[in-house]
Amino acid sequence: MRVVCVGHVNWDVTLRVDRLPGPDDEARVHERREAGGGSAANVAAALAMLSREARLFGSVGADDPGSTVEATLREIGVETRLKTVEGAETTRKYLLVDDDGEVAVLGTEGANEAISGADVPASALADADALHLTGQSPGTAARLAAAAADHGLPVSFDPGRRLADREYGEVVERVDLLFVTDREAAEVHASVPWKVTKHGERGATLACPEGRFDHGGYGLPSVDSTGAGDAFAAGFLAAWLDDEGPERALAVANACGAVAASERGPRPDLSWERVEGVLS
Repeated sequence: MRVVCVGHVNWDVTLRVDRLPGPDDEARVHERREAGGGSAANVAAALAMLSREARLFGSVGADDPGSTVEATLREIGVETRLKTVEGAETTRKYLLVDDDGEVAVLGTEGANEAISGADVPASALADADALHLTGQSPGTAARLAAAAADHGLPVSFDPGRRLADREYGEVVERVDLLFVTDREAAEVHASVPWKVTKHGERGATLACPEGRFDHGGYGLPSVDSTGAGDAFAAGFLAAWLDDEGPERALAVANACGAVAASERGPRPDLSWERVEGVLS
């Protein structure tokens, strides 16, 4: 099973703080870490760790972080098709993570939206089983969703934090599977065949042709929610595309999300052994 993932590829600077600061406030940093991130890259990495083939399209700058990101993804087993943008920096995200695992994000412009629909050739979709889109520009996402339909591929979409800022109506109308949080769900008004609403530590709800399914999550301690939604999406796709049924897909997704939230950093060490351990 091969999933083409398209979207953001970033360089994450994670600052663990004693609390998330409010206006006119100051927090203390007690740890700093840097590593590759970005929603599309995180999903592709998680799929590869779950023994699924992942082909990643995104864009990075012509700099050391961009080279490091690509090399790390290849080591994991991701087939990278990254566009290098001369004269631009790889997009950096500054992640503030408090002791409860809650996250606030600051971002730079960088190169992560230089990827366009034209950069994903038809041949890259011809031998794929699905297309997964993340929060890139609406025009790019809509074009890719239409191209996937031409190849008969199911399309999944996780718009992430930018849903309220961007007009994704045309994209949502074309997708088969939508991932949203409780907050993001209020922004979606179109009907989607498969819709997964994530409730954080409280699990998730799936609405699909087979009915409505609720899962309360697994209650693992949360230390960093960065990338948990991406691991969740990868787990759901891995089971869903193997026709394992909606309840199994939702359970696997919650297990992957719980593992991710229980570890520091956007890319947990996922494996089927760990997932099955949580499931049992």
